[in-house]
Amino acid sequence: MSFDGLFTKAMTEELFENLNGGRINKIHQPYKNEIIMVIRASGKNHKLLLSAHPSYARIQLTNENYENPYEPPMFCMLLRKHLEGYVIENIYQKDLDRIIIIEVKGRDEIGDVSYKQLIIEIMGKHSNIVLVDKERNMILDSIKHISFAVNSFRAILPGHEYKFPPEQHKSNPLKADRDDIIKKIDFNSGKIDKQLVSQFSGLSPLFAREVVTRAGLANRETIPEAFLSLIQAFKERTYIPTIMEHDRKEAFYCIPLEQFSGERKTFTSLSEMLDRYYFGKAARDRIKQQAHDLERFIINEKEKNEKKIKKLEKTLEENKNADQYQLYGELLTANIYQLQRGMKEIEVVNYYDEEGKTVVIPLDPQKSPSENAQKYFSKYQKAKNSIGVISEQIALAKEEVQYFDSLLQQLDSASPKDIEEMREELVEGGYLRQRQKRGQKKNTSAKPQLEKYISSTGIEILVGKNNKQNEYLTNKLARRDDIWLHTKDIPGSHVVIRNEVPDEQTLKEASIIAAYFSKARESSSVPVDYTKIRHVKKPNGAKPGFVIYENHQTLYVTPDPDLVLRLKS
Repeated sequence: MSFDGLFTKAMTEELFENLNGGRINKIHQPYKNEIIMVIRASGKNHKLLLSAHPSYARIQLTNENYENPYEPPMFCMLLRKHLEGYVIENIYQKDLDRIIIIEVKGRDEIGDVSYKQLIIEIMGKHSNIVLVDKERNMILDSIKHISFAVNSFRAILPGHEYKFPPEQHKSNPLKADRDDIIKKIDFNSGKIDKQLVSQFSGLSPLFAREVVTRAGLANRETIPEAFLSLIQAFKERTYIPTIMEHDRKEAFYCIPLEQFSGERKTFTSLSEMLDRYYFGKAARDRIKQQAHDLERFIINEKEKNEKKIKKLEKTLEENKNADQYQLYGELLTANIYQLQRGMKEIEVVNYYDEEGKTVVIPLDPQKSPSENAQKYFSKYQKAKNSIGVISEQIALAKEEVQYFDSLLQQLDSASPKDIEEMREELVEGGYLRQRQKRGQKKNTSAKPQLEKYISSTGIEILVGKNNKQNEYLTNKLARRDDIWLHTKDIPGSHVVIRNEVPDEQTLKEASIIAAYFSKARESSSVPVDYTKIRHVKKPNGAKPGFVIYENHQTLYVTPDPDLVLRLKS
């Protein structure tokens, strides 16, 4: 895990530097396991993200925007009651554990001075956020409730005494010298990285593997030297937050790691790095959970139409023998004097063939000569009539596949509000039944909310992330001479530059955004078409979000999440 005890140390130092002495002004809980706190410190507002997500648990400053629910959850209400208006007095780490304590001071509802602790435990699926009355060491509440039935050592429940997780009694790597490291490691038993993790606190397998990588030939000389050189960065606080690639996967840490041989990107702060690393990851995971049934429905509908196309194409191939049925009928009629009931086949001259070759025609022995001829004429007429119908059905089924493919692409970057709009679209299209929600009235006059970006030269770029937004952006909001962009022959978002003659930099950046919000997000050299809105039309009866366009030009770009994050308004 990248967010180990040493990384937590570095993050604690960053948070202390930015937030200590700040006042907590607002608290939101946009999702089940995540809290956003707006803190005024050093003359500016900071957004602090606290996440107890089972896969993406962390604490960081963030510039991301989160959609808040109409009604705040109970834990959020309790945090507002006990923390809003309070001043942060200290931010520190529990030893080298993945635990950060934020101590605050304020006045309670009767005006008495009150001290609270907000304890963030970053422990994978066991992560938690706990509010504690400092003077009584009593838990006021937590984002996850843990009973003794689940954890026999401690319960995380309101009214209980707060206890830290059990001590592991490991050595502190920041205080270790060369002799300490040699004493802790059995160089003859191998698996040096696992031994390091078991002997020193705050170390992750990631850090331990880096020690072994830098040591090269692991022995009593190289391992202590590599270990101490890495630890020195944490002692001196000389961090270089870096995201590294390896085998098309990414990892992050507060210093560059040599075990990753791919591309590297460095950042000015740990929080900036985490914003980039988790950009879209946590949101997509939440959306997949919230929209699991919708995703399954869309996949099923797409697969159903793909199977339908295969069956129709097989039938179409069979019906391409229509001309042969007509030939058989005509040849039997011309040679009817040679036919007799009971014959299974007849060989006759094909007078349509220039060389006068013969052809063998299968017969039904139960039918008369004229009935056999009529049978082939009937098969010819049926096949001829069905070719047009089948071709039309294949075209419609392909449209459905394209439509559901675009919906799957939209799910990858959808927000909860986007998901609801997609459900509404499927209801309006007759694919789903309306879900009745008691106590909620749909606001039919609300306009779709578009993603907004500002180019490097200050020009506004708008993005539709689902078909309702695409239709609103392209057909209603955009002006006739605004520039419209879309990936060429690839499902993706409609993108509009709010300018008639954008500069080349804006055009390139808008193309990168269009490529990022498309099915080709992980590809390179993605073709993006662009033209004026006046050249974009929606055909009558077309699916939502489907348009045709002309007079376009094409740019080839590579999606860049760093750019997309930087330009987001």
